[in-house]
Amino acid sequence: MITAETLLGLDGLLTDAQRAWQAKARAVGAVIARTVDDDAEREIFRREYVPLLAEAGMLGMPFTGYGCAGADSVSYGLVCYELEAVDTAWRTFVSVQGSLAMKAIYAFGSDEQKQRWLPPMATGQTLGCFCLTEPEGGSDPGSMSTSARRDGDGWILDGRKRWIGLASIADVAVVWARTPDGIRGFVVDTADPGFAATDIPAKLALRASIQCDVVLDGVRGELLPESTGLGSALACLTEARFGIVFGVMGAARASLNAAVERATSREVFGGPIAAKQLVQARLANSFVEYEKGMLLALHLGHLKDAKKLTPEQVSVGKLNNVREAIEIAHACREVLAGDGVTSEFAVMRHLANLEAVRTYEGTDDIHTLVIGRALTGISAF
Repeated sequence: MITAETLLGLDGLLTDAQRAWQAKARAVGAVIARTVDDDAEREIFRREYVPLLAEAGMLGMPFTGYGCAGADSVSYGLVCYELEAVDTAWRTFVSVQGSLAMKAIYAFGSDEQKQRWLPPMATGQTLGCFCLTEPEGGSDPGSMSTSARRDGDGWILDGRKRWIGLASIADVAVVWARTPDGIRGFVVDTADPGFAATDIPAKLALRASIQCDVVLDGVRGELLPESTGLGSALACLTEARFGIVFGVMGAARASLNAAVERATSREVFGGPIAAKQLVQARLANSFVEYEKGMLLALHLGHLKDAKKLTPEQVSVGKLNNVREAIEIAHACREVLAGDGVTSEFAVMRHLANLEAVRTYEGTDDIHTLVIGRALTGISAF
């Protein structure tokens, strides 16, 4: 059967190395898929899957040295694409561990900090989290109230963070806090009694993932010496958003393939529902948006490998691909009719997850204003 991927001809646009990374990610995803419906239902994050990702080289995979794979950007994007085709929770894990926590240490840490933390993070023995968002901050991280004050040769941090992925199981936290010299990044050992993380319960999305409230009460932190202002934190977010551009198209592909299979096998009014024009229109329109989203993702990947990618271009990718993935999943849910709201099909789970992705790493409104500022030269924030 022709699938969304084969109709696009994606394979012909990739190198052998990129196809190999995609195949590895698909194999890991097949293992995760065995339990993901139950995991989402029961709100379980299976840490036992972390070694599968680590052994495949998918943790911090764009970075060189420290046990990281040093893969190209398109390969990393394809890994995100395959993992999110199973569930957003696992693309989120790779993103939090690699694009956020490891990226911050890799880009802004001292040699000692890199040597201490990055190798065990690449093997999955050490998990990280990235503490930026605050309960009152949301899209305005520059107004953060978390503070850091000097204490001898070190720093003491106080404050609260919210919606922090992996925090309750993390071994190390990258925390962004306000200092007399501006916002800086800090490395915190979560074993310090001043660090407390509590899982956010009763989520209706990202149920196979972990997001937390974090309290910092006199916790000791080590300054990331090369972090200079909020821009350092935003550079990590740009890295994570790039993975989202690819990842959400995996959820879109999975939804589209499920709808096509159902449309060709379910019969009403004397034939398969795929024979009806309105059904074909939904499928065709969804495929066209999927195709455009994948081509945009590949374009941004090539720009990133050429070191020409800008944050504004990533905003275009995040805004467009998340928005269109949601529309694709919604159309596919309609094709599945009443069965589309059951766990027999993953589409409703993908749709709920995509709503969460639409909110984190910058809402639609934020990315719209980023693009508007780039076009006009006028900030409307």
